[in-house]
Amino acid sequence: MDGWGTSPVAVATMLFIVLGVVGYVTARSKARGWPVVAGRRHSLPHFHGWFVVLYGVMPAVIAFFAAHVIFPPETIDDNWRLSWLAAGVAAFGVWLNLKRLKPELAARSRVERAILWGMGACALISILVTVAIVLSVLNESLRFFDKVPLWDFLTGLHWSPQTALREDQAGSSGAFGAVPLFVGTCLIMLVAMVIAVPVGLFSAIYMAEYAHPRTRNIIKPLLEILAGIPTVVYGFFAIISLAPLLRSVGESLGLSIASESALAAGMTMGIMIIPFISSLSDDVISAIPKNLREASYGLGATHSETIRKVVLPAALPGIMGGVLLAVSRAVGETMIVVMAAGLAANLTFNPMEAVTTVTVQIVTLLVGDQEFDSAKTLAAFALGLSLFVFTLILNILALYVVRRYQEQVE
Repeated sequence: MDGWGTSPVAVATMLFIVLGVVGYVTARSKARGWPVVAGRRHSLPHFHGWFVVLYGVMPAVIAFFAAHVIFPPETIDDNWRLSWLAAGVAAFGVWLNLKRLKPELAARSRVERAILWGMGACALISILVTVAIVLSVLNESLRFFDKVPLWDFLTGLHWSPQTALREDQAGSSGAFGAVPLFVGTCLIMLVAMVIAVPVGLFSAIYMAEYAHPRTRNIIKPLLEILAGIPTVVYGFFAIISLAPLLRSVGESLGLSIASESALAAGMTMGIMIIPFISSLSDDVISAIPKNLREASYGLGATHSETIRKVVLPAALPGIMGGVLLAVSRAVGETMIVVMAAGLAANLTFNPMEAVTTVTVQIVTLLVGDQEFDSAKTLAAFALGLSLFVFTLILNILALYVVRRYQEQVE
């Protein structure tokens, strides 16, 4: 009885599917036999079929799985009883709604109303999940700030979260100054954006405005392949190819570049997020109405002037959205930083030195067996909360910049 094929949930799911198919086919066949009044029907036959499915089977399905989540059965027998009860309710619902079918029934309106309620429920679930994530992280972060003052966490210049198991051991208090992590995150992000934004935006402008359609159809898929490469492969590329190349170039110029550096990690990350900017920017620029371009040409503007003064300002909100998505991707990246920049929490603004980021330290703190009463483990939640706040601030700044720029254009 433990396998999926014979479990009560699997049996109930199969019964729901069978009842839904039977109800849909029966209702549609019944509706097809009705006479057409005044040359038309109120609803097509398939709407009557979906009416039976949505109002006959779906309430039983929702109640069944909600009961499993809220009040899970304690024994397998209770599970079977619940499954058969739900299947019986679904069968009764199908029978009842088949009896309600009439030619004048507004099945289409009711189906569309049910779909609308379903989409609203999906939006509500997304909001509730977001709120639950924030509250859970905030709760654990408050526990951490009970042990470590918030000011010390935000302004401390030394990060060493290792704590001793006994009070007589050295370093039992640990050091939780997160400034080196914030600086390392911003440093790698800036290097990545310096690489990704110009390359991504210019490639989007070329594909949307200058490239032949055949050339565009070749270049765009090749660029988007970069988005599908696993980040660990980018990490291998960074430590095997890019980092030695940067070190060799630095030696030839008299510069000392560490084998693990923010420069190597940032450049690799910049290459990885180019498709996020180029693809979204290309779609936004291509969606600009042609009449704006033609009006600009009619006033005597050249192609390049039209792009700079008409197309790009109109496409700025979409471009900013792509850049913001790329920034979020860069801030949340872990594997490339671990492999190319290292784990050392150094407070430096030099991109040629080794640094670490917030996400890397979160992973490091939560690896292995953890005690969720210790400041070391709870520090991961505080870092996660700070990362959430940082991303929220970026969103607010991006919306402000776009709004101000639109006001200037208008």
